[in-house]
Amino acid sequence: MPFTSVLALHRRGFLQSGAACALAGLSGPAFAAVGNVTPQSEGFAARLRPGSARVRMVGDEAPATAVWTYNGVEPGPALRLRQGAPFRAGVENGLTEATTVHWHGIRLPNAMDGVPGLTQPTILPGRGFEYAFTPPDAGTFWYHSHENSLVQMGRGLVGALIVEEREPPAVDRDLLWVIQDWRLARNAQIAPGFNNRMEAAMDGRVGNTVTINGRLPETLQVRAGERVRLRLLNAAIARIMALRFEGHRPVIVAVDGQPCDPHEPADGRILLGPAMRADVMLDMQGEPGHAYRVVDDFYGRLAYTLVSLSYNASAPLRPHPVDAPLRLPRNPVPRPDLASAVLHEVRLQGGMMGGMSGGGMGGGMMGMGSGAAWAINGQSMTGDGNPDMPPLFRIDRGRSCVLDFRNETAWWHPMHLHGHSFNVLSRDSVPVPHDEWGDTVLVRPRERVRVAFVADNPGDWMLHCHVMNHQVGGLMTTIRVT
Repeated sequence: MPFTSVLALHRRGFLQSGAACALAGLSGPAFAAVGNVTPQSEGFAARLRPGSARVRMVGDEAPATAVWTYNGVEPGPALRLRQGAPFRAGVENGLTEATTVHWHGIRLPNAMDGVPGLTQPTILPGRGFEYAFTPPDAGTFWYHSHENSLVQMGRGLVGALIVEEREPPAVDRDLLWVIQDWRLARNAQIAPGFNNRMEAAMDGRVGNTVTINGRLPETLQVRAGERVRLRLLNAAIARIMALRFEGHRPVIVAVDGQPCDPHEPADGRILLGPAMRADVMLDMQGEPGHAYRVVDDFYGRLAYTLVSLSYNASAPLRPHPVDAPLRLPRNPVPRPDLASAVLHEVRLQGGMMGGMSGGGMGGGMMGMGSGAAWAINGQSMTGDGNPDMPPLFRIDRGRSCVLDFRNETAWWHPMHLHGHSFNVLSRDSVPVPHDEWGDTVLVRPRERVRVAFVADNPGDWMLHCHVMNHQVGGLMTTIRVT
């Protein structure tokens, strides 16, 4: 489908009120490689320069798209670290506005977390900041701006961070898909209107063009008989994805970088809210010469083909699937003691068709004049956060904690906790199987979800929705570990 046809979706009314979900067309070359930066020694240093660039996002025949990037590539360089080895990143701000870098999912010192005003001062234009930490966990993580994050992430300031296991699993290929969602105008440029108030109170700025590793994908060439480790990263600012691999049986082996019991996804769909990741093992058992679709059908009637797995005509690499374990080695994340854990209720409130009392906000659009559309336990922290706002709660260092998320809204919320990984316990009182861990949990409308963690990392830590319109609209708070 040529790019002009993709943009014709605007004319057919798929973007109703700027909030509906139009599908991405598939054109242009297959996959643009993510720029990998791999450690050459146990001490690894990288340099990142956020700035503006133009990239061929939707094919060589279309205009280049103006984006914000790290080091001029979109998405930013895929940083490959070693578990337990020191890492440093020098960031030089080439933007015309302040920025920071948040290392999403990494259990790191509070001063390295990249939250402006809370853990560090902003990095002003032309200035720099050095981040230094030692990743304790192997897995698939990422980095992104946490200053003016709705706009800066929406313009492209994201990148993958992979921490390699000391003993990696036996696979034929290790692939990374950084999946991003863009709202493009007919000239292939990012459309304005990031702060649309109607969207802010609904499902956020869902776009009309979905890319993998910075390009509109077409096909992924595979060979029968091979085993692929596929690292999926939803780096969108609002779009939720439900990926279905036609003709294949993907096995999830890690969520948000943390290993789980290997299992096939419920209903065959891998559900990823913004910021969430899944490591998937794929045994390529399709027919040589055939192609199989990967479909994102989260939004129902707006389902679309994200990419196709195209088998070459070669004989299978091996006659049977790889006889090697799927389970990944467990990371050194402490397991909470549920018998002694302290319980904290986290009520998610607001939005269109929601209701809330307290916090100076009423029903309907609820406080839009003040810039707040959402709240946690009746309080709204808007923008990129307010360090003077008291934390939602304090907890003693080393204490086990259960967060009881109660979604009182009509919308989905991927709730992200900084500095820790948690065990997902239950949904509406039904135990969650497969020993699932994460740093972001997707909470459905009107759903109650419980997670548990050990508060072993001291500092003030953000807790917020990763639909970025929701975050800046008030669905954000902090917790304090002392």
